[in-house]
Amino acid sequence: MFDNLKGEIQAIKDKDPAVRSTLEIFFCYPGFYALLMHRVSHYLWTHSFKLLARMNSNLARFLTGIEIHPGAAFGKRVFIDHGMGVVVGETAEVGDDVLIYQGVVLGGTTTQKTKRHPTIENGVIIGAGAKVMGNITIGEFSKIGTGAVVLKDVPPESTCVGVPGRIVKSKRTSLIDLDHDKLPDPVADAINTIKEHLKENDEHIKILFEKNEICLVKDDESESIELKNKE
Repeated sequence: MFDNLKGEIQAIKDKDPAVRSTLEIFFCYPGFYALLMHRVSHYLWTHSFKLLARMNSNLARFLTGIEIHPGAAFGKRVFIDHGMGVVVGETAEVGDDVLIYQGVVLGGTTTQKTKRHPTIENGVIIGAGAKVMGNITIGEFSKIGTGAVVLKDVPPESTCVGVPGRIVKSKRTSLIDLDHDKLPDPVADAINTIKEHLKENDEHIKILFEKNEICLVKDDESESIELKNKE
């Protein structure tokens, strides 16, 4: 147990450059306390003390702003950074070395009493405000962009962004950095493609004007473009 605690502390030091000391983690990191209290809640839940488990998890939510159902399963060295607004559902499964930012929801999409929350595999990074919904799997070492809404499986070592979530990169390098500023934006890429296409069309029209192959025909009511007879 002591080794697991040391691992949790070291994971925070590795993933948060703002950490100055171990004492600071004990006094100032709600994500650290939320997971400590959750492990107690999960033990109670799995040993049929379900009401006590819910009461403890509710206390943890009050103290930290992080809501984790006691039925959710967490691996080792998980770090919830900042944490406010994080919600994790009953049947969620979170692997080892996962990094979760504030506002993340691991939610369900059905009222059936079945596996209805996501499985987050080892080494995944989930950006602030992302929503991962339903009985889906986020493959190991994947990265979920800030504000993404993920409703389908994400392959290992991929990057998923947007609403709904789209895979924009596969086989990413397994690093801790989220690189918020470097995540691809497929919508912006599409708009930039259209802009480039319009720019090319403007250049072609300009060349046609210069070659006198087209001219403007004006009258009192309208203005139009006509092709000149090359002969």
